[in-house]
Amino acid sequence: MMGILWDTSFPTFLMLTVVIGGAAAYMTGRALASHWRPIIQPVLYTLLLAAVVRFFHYALFGGALLSLHYYVVDAAVLISAALLGYRITRVRQMVTQYSWLYERSGPFSWREKKAEG
Repeated sequence: MMGILWDTSFPTFLMLTVVIGGAAAYMTGRALASHWRPIIQPVLYTLLLAAVVRFFHYALFGGALLSLHYYVVDAAVLISAALLGYRITRVRQMVTQYSWLYERSGPFSWREKKAEG
């Protein structure tokens, strides 16, 4: 059954793109953030990862290999997972390495500490 987001089946899309590819993208975002890389790098690496996930859909489940539509869907899911991992790691870095300057203000942000006195 083809859908707007998947070309083989929903369980295949869920397991291959969201779970396996999303975990790889999340770890990519975490690794790049932990080495203080710019935010464009997880996006670029995840575009390559989306091509790999699209190939797995084709090779293992008979999905469309050269479909721009499904590549964009896979890339959007994976980029969002990579940016999630990147941002969570960057927030943790900022509040632990610069604890005298910043404090956590949520899971995705930090703020300057108020001056005491």
